[in-house]
Amino acid sequence: MGNDDDQPLVLRSDEDHVATLTLNRPAARNALSEAMLTALAERLAEIDGDDDVHVVILTGAGPAFSAGHDLREIRADDDPAFHERLFARCSDVMMHLGHLRQPVIARVGGVATAAGCQLVASCDLAVAGATARFATPGVNIGLFCSTPMVALTRTVGPKHAMEMLLTGEMIDAADAHRIGLVNRVVPDEALDSETAALAATIAAKSPLTIAMGKAAYRNQRDLPVAEAYAHTSGVMVDNLQADDAAEGIAAFLDRRPPTWTGR
Repeated sequence: MGNDDDQPLVLRSDEDHVATLTLNRPAARNALSEAMLTALAERLAEIDGDDDVHVVILTGAGPAFSAGHDLREIRADDDPAFHERLFARCSDVMMHLGHLRQPVIARVGGVATAAGCQLVASCDLAVAGATARFATPGVNIGLFCSTPMVALTRTVGPKHAMEMLLTGEMIDAADAHRIGLVNRVVPDEALDSETAALAATIAAKSPLTIAMGKAAYRNQRDLPVAEAYAHTSGVMVDNLQADDAAEGIAAFLDRRPPTWTGR
């Protein structure tokens, strides 16, 4: 089951320094087939080298964000080599979201389950519509959500993660917000506008500063405290050498809006 009319599996649209990537298999609830993951990897690589893009929004076409891996595809090919390739590709995509220079915001409408929930957890930020639902339901079909667990346990607390993983039960958007899986829950009809507003706020900052900050956050997170301070102190010294830092400080002191150059 594929996308309609042979459209691209991942759509891209750009506006005001924000690139929106849309998973485009609505008839398959945006299941992450090998081809879909390859297309998403290609789009992320394009954006990584595009200085005009300051923020990325990731969303899904149709009534679902993503239902996770394509089980029909997995069942149709029982070769372990294919399974190894599929999960390696998926892991690479999830890690690329974190390593991407630009912040990535998941815009979640409908369900995000299994690897779809993993996508949400792998993004830097997430905005959910009020009727969105989330689950890691692999345990229900005898296939534990082991790879989604990696992103989930780095996003929510251990007890919350284990409950999702062991029960496979759906949680609603309010619970997803309570446990820290998403940043904001908004009315469904405001999902697009609220996500766009958040993206615009971030896109208005210095892209160099945002990229340095995102990388520093990821790099320091798992370091011992003393090493984390040493690393981030070095980042601040480097940041101070940037033209945008000089401009930002001058603009603050002069009480005027800054003009960013990304240098």
